[in-house]
Amino acid sequence: MTSPSHSESSPSSANRPPRNEAYGLAILGGVFYFLGWAGFGIWPLALLCLVPLWGALELSLERKWWHSLALGWLYGTVAYAGGYHWLIEFLKVFSGYGLAACILFWFLFAVYLGFNYALYGGMYWALRRRGWPSVAAAIPPLLLIEWLYPALFPTYLGNSLHMCTTLVQVADLGGVLLVTLLVALVNLSVFEGWRWWRRQRGAPVRLVGISAALVALAAVYGAVRIHQLVAKMDEAPVLRIGIVQVNMGIFEKRAEAIEGHRRHLEQSRELEEGGELDLIVWPESAYVDVLPRQLPWYAGRVRQELQTPLLFGGISAEMVDGRRRVYNTVFLVTEEGVVRSSYDKTYLLMFGEYLPFGDLLPMLYELSPNSSRFTAGSHVRPLTLGPWRISTPVCYEDVLARFTRKMVREAKPHVLINMTNDAWFGDTQEPWIHLVLAKYRAVEHRRYLVRSTNSGISAVVDPVGRVVARTGLLTRENLRYEVHMLDEDTVYTMLGDWPGWLSLLMIALMVVTRRVRER
Repeated sequence: MTSPSHSESSPSSANRPPRNEAYGLAILGGVFYFLGWAGFGIWPLALLCLVPLWGALELSLERKWWHSLALGWLYGTVAYAGGYHWLIEFLKVFSGYGLAACILFWFLFAVYLGFNYALYGGMYWALRRRGWPSVAAAIPPLLLIEWLYPALFPTYLGNSLHMCTTLVQVADLGGVLLVTLLVALVNLSVFEGWRWWRRQRGAPVRLVGISAALVALAAVYGAVRIHQLVAKMDEAPVLRIGIVQVNMGIFEKRAEAIEGHRRHLEQSRELEEGGELDLIVWPESAYVDVLPRQLPWYAGRVRQELQTPLLFGGISAEMVDGRRRVYNTVFLVTEEGVVRSSYDKTYLLMFGEYLPFGDLLPMLYELSPNSSRFTAGSHVRPLTLGPWRISTPVCYEDVLARFTRKMVREAKPHVLINMTNDAWFGDTQEPWIHLVLAKYRAVEHRRYLVRSTNSGISAVVDPVGRVVARTGLLTRENLRYEVHMLDEDTVYTMLGDWPGWLSLLMIALMVVTRRVRER
């Protein structure tokens, strides 16, 4: 490779925007990203999606830094606009705003997320201008922005490989960031091969060799870990679980609370009649009447004649300093019909469960009447069923890797049971995306992940990330499965997102030193 030459750049060329080719490449890369990501699922495109972006950024190296920011922003905005197209339907359902307002919010949301890659473009430009090779300028900043950039729904390029079960096993070592690293290495090998073909550098033999070796090593590791975990699951004790999915619309569930409760009871009886169970699971806010927070309390009005222990989502409330506080709560009813443990959702969904600045400006809730006003929970203690510890991330908490890790480290559960109401999103890609993003929690912590949803997709994910049972979307049905109870600590559980910390350290070192000549 040859280093970019800076001495020959004139002021006019430095301020001149990149050629149209660069903008076209940025757009193409963004399209590849969202088509290859979890929603559309054309995962081979994820192995190419960074190639056009790097090509565009290389064309802008002789320009001012803000041109690289603009190219990165364009790439990111296209990627996120396509990946979150379902947000328009979601906003129409819950906000009550018109289509134009929903499209505007979707666009602004994509613009904000696009700044993620604007920062990436700036870092790439700075590191390359300091003489660092593309591998150093391309990969650490990518891991850093995925790790640190604040987003409502955390997005990792590694999510694209969710169907490649063997490769994603490295997530128990370094989370999804380590899977992103594998994707980035393949992209970089293709990119440098393309530059070699255009005679812009020598043959990237070392890079391609190292990348191939790491991918092969990940595949071998994955095959070994799958074999080990299957053997462990065969020996582990079993919890027989039944999942109820009643498929009621988001407003129908509130307006017809009695019917909703009747459906949950009816389908639970069907599960009991089909064979003995250890636990029946209802989804988030399955019971809509307000329930007490003071434990223990008798749950006869909820479970009625059911005999099996019941885990369900509901609403609880209390008065604090003269103000009523409402919580999105999970309750566990024992075989005797008593609630002895509960969990309040900690990470509330912006706009759906609270409005930013809503406490300071109550009028915002008048403008968005379908938004709830919940209070966040304060602990991640497990719910206990006999000898078993159960952690219950609610709704999108199961896509938050750092939060789930905190929950697992503190609660040390034998199983993760997510309770969700994705009826907000209707017949869109979001319920499928939600399941894909959540699958990684099972791999990271080597526990079963059970998902109970109101309208789909309810599922059971085994500790190697395979969906071993699931329902349909917008269907009324039951699901039963025998879950093996595991509680081992993984490297990721203990060390967390160490690839992010390592990337931060590498970038800091490259910023304070200059590489005079590239290999």
